Amino acid sequence: MNENLRIGVPSKGRLSELAGELLHEAGINFRRQERTLFARVSGLPIDIIFLRNDDIPVLCAEGAIDLGLTGSDLVSESQADVTVRMPLGVGRCRLSLCVPENSPIKECSQLNGVRIATSFPRVTERFLAQHNAQVHLVNLSGSVEIMIGLGVADAIVDLVETGSTLAANQLRILTDIGSYETVLIQNPRTKHGATCDRVVRRLEGVVIAREYSLLEYNVPKERLAEAEAVTPGFKSPTVSQLEDSTWCAVRVMVRSKDVINAMERLEALGASAILETSIRNCRL
Repeated sequence: MNENLRIGVPSKGRLSELAGELLHEAGINFRRQERTLFARVSGLPIDIIFLRNDDIPVLCAEGAIDLGLTGSDLVSESQADVTVRMPLGVGRCRLSLCVPENSPIKECSQLNGVRIATSFPRVTERFLAQHNAQVHLVNLSGSVEIMIGLGVADAIVDLVETGSTLAANQLRILTDIGSYETVLIQNPRTKHGATCDRVVRRLEGVVIAREYSLLEYNVPKERLAEAEAVTPGFKSPTVSQLEDSTWCAVRVMVRSKDVINAMERLEALGASAILETSIRNCRL
């Protein structure tokens, strides 16, 4: 195994599923046997190591793995000496300081003497130091949202995605500490730099492709400049002459979140045969 590049991925949970899907879409194919900690990548000098998510930054810094897929929140909390190669566009969340809905606390300056439960003591300490708040931190490794109800804490610092868990526990966000997502990290002293770059390039192709759609449409030549203003593309659109010389065919990459609005604007310009196609992979 020492001759192969080693990639650490979470061994279980939603992030494990997201990491596996992303790697497979990037052509980094492996099959995990039940309860095994290692898997060999087909056709590449790469081994996959299945680890606890919060151990990945530390093990990457120590050289046990060369690359790792983990949350940027855990990288920040661990303060591990790793290089963040790229964000992966999944697992987005916020780290928030939350208090009960009926709490009189309205701002951070009122936190002195408060008990705060969290799984992110280092990040929390750094944030509170910026606000000169003296608190008692209750360091926990599991769920913290019920700690106020149990009388363990007066406030919590926890990851927030949709806010539904907060509502269920009658909590409100006092302030956000930071925004995080899943990232690819690298040991800065790895001996497999070229292979790391190859993995990064493959993952970039998938991450970018997920953000874009291919839009194709026909537009009157006299309205082409206006259409190009609506869909300028990654660099520029591909424009072809139709058999009817008064019309052009356009193919262009458009951010997926902007496709519907772009289609409506193109239709208003007189464009027709407007088609959206998903992009699975790309090189830009």
